[in-house]
Amino acid sequence: MSEIQIRRLHAVVEAEIAGLSDVLIDCVTGGASVSFMWPMTQEKARTFWTKVAAGVSRGERILLVAEDAAGSIVGTVQVVIDLPENQPHRGDVSKMLVHRRARCKGVGAALLVAAEAAALEAGKTVLVLDTASDSAERLYARQGWQLCGQIPKYALMPDGAFCATTVFYKILS
Repeated sequence: MSEIQIRRLHAVVEAEIAGLSDVLIDCVTGGASVSFMWPMTQEKARTFWTKVAAGVSRGERILLVAEDAAGSIVGTVQVVIDLPENQPHRGDVSKMLVHRRARCKGVGAALLVAAEAAALEAGKTVLVLDTASDSAERLYARQGWQLCGQIPKYALMPDGAFCATTVFYKILS
């Protein structure tokens, strides 16, 4: 994991949108239920990341990337911090994505630690997330996240099959 560097993006440039798109496409192609259906296209990915970049620019979300030794983006996570006024202490962890070639190398754990630190820095003390991935569930549990429960038929897998989602939270201090 020493060759992986986590970086916060305050403004997203074209090359980063391309790298983020590659990670998203790889995850969806690999069957991840992350809001997209097959076929996953460059156009869908670029449109998504362009919207995320606008939210980053407006201060609505934190965007972190994991880069390998060559400077290629191999993972990402977001913390949505623009929530209703009665939830100024809460953030939502979103789109935790790791390229298949970089999995099981500590990238997800490093991204999660960085997301928690960035959320705390932004004044957030409660984080919430959901996942449809068994391996992600194991990661979150290892990192001290608390299981809330599972919602059946929450979303669709990229192939159209129903999937459940598992909800977690973590109190930061």
